[in-house]
Amino acid sequence: MTERAALADPSLGGIAGFTGTFRGNGLNTIFRPQDFAVSPTPLPKPAHGPNDNILELNLTEESLAFSDPLGSIPNRGFVQGDAFLNGIPYVQKVKDVSDPAHPVDIHFEPGVWLSVPKTDVPEEEPSVARMGSIPHGTTIEAQGTSFTVSGGPRIDPVDITPFPIGDPNGRLVDRFPSQDVADEGTFRIPQDLSSFVSAGTITKEILANPNLVIDERQKKQHITSTTVIIISTDPAPPLFGGGTDNIAFLLGDKNAAKPNADAVQMTAIFWVETVSERITLPAPYRPGVPIVVPGSAAAGNPVPSFAIHSDKPIAAGTHIDTTYTQIQYTQTVLLNFNGLSWPHVSVATLVPEHPVPVSV
Repeated sequence: MTERAALADPSLGGIAGFTGTFRGNGLNTIFRPQDFAVSPTPLPKPAHGPNDNILELNLTEESLAFSDPLGSIPNRGFVQGDAFLNGIPYVQKVKDVSDPAHPVDIHFEPGVWLSVPKTDVPEEEPSVARMGSIPHGTTIEAQGTSFTVSGGPRIDPVDITPFPIGDPNGRLVDRFPSQDVADEGTFRIPQDLSSFVSAGTITKEILANPNLVIDERQKKQHITSTTVIIISTDPAPPLFGGGTDNIAFLLGDKNAAKPNADAVQMTAIFWVETVSERITLPAPYRPGVPIVVPGSAAAGNPVPSFAIHSDKPIAAGTHIDTTYTQIQYTQTVLLNFNGLSWPHVSVATLVPEHPVPVSV
């Protein structure tokens, strides 16, 4: 028993819900540095306001694929005994689907989520870490903790308004004209947001708090439990370590005194939710004949589907209660340029890409 226990894979802890492939929708906001004298961005209408940046807004379509756990990852210790981690590789792909007829790839990120056991040196409780590589020339090492609560998540607001570097409480009182959804003559992509306002996908309220996109969805659902994963490249004590690293172009100079776009910090919260749902068979089920039932669209997109299996016939119209795993996240990257830190905020709701098996 002792030998077998020693060979057992370490616990995955809070990242155990990262299984399979998820897909979904969300919103991405980013203030891009812009030198209009050297490389101007073509805009359909004349723009007013500061021209050192341009606010890009993307309705997104996303895939987040997790591979099988890596098993035991030995970290050899010198001042304490060896620590054995476990990890889950992932690949994240994001498209801009603001114009559904012309989707554009905007993000690709391979990486690994790690489950780190309790350690004595340093004295830390079990933790999680996310290591990711972004083709713009940035790598991240973000650490944090996880816990599970009954019911759905509490999703606090997030603000995209820039602030002086090093002073997150000193956000600009006068927001940029591009943050006004009704203004069609600003340095923003897209400039005209009227169709998005009408559809409810980018509104005044959402631009003031992008987390509304995910919060409004989860409030319409019956979520029975939530695992909360909070990570940062500058984690709160007692955690330490981690960070971001950028190529020379992003830093601008060795000391990043005049950066092009220095990604200095990333924080994120992932909510891994167990969603309870009642589905209804649209047609009779016969054993051996597969049937896939779409989930409810009441909470909006994305919508999961369910693969029904039973050893006996089931009548059309039968209600079946089941559950599935949903991932929601909010992420903020601080980009430093021109004396300010510019929050780059991304949010999304993701559901299983493949039909969820349901045995009746």
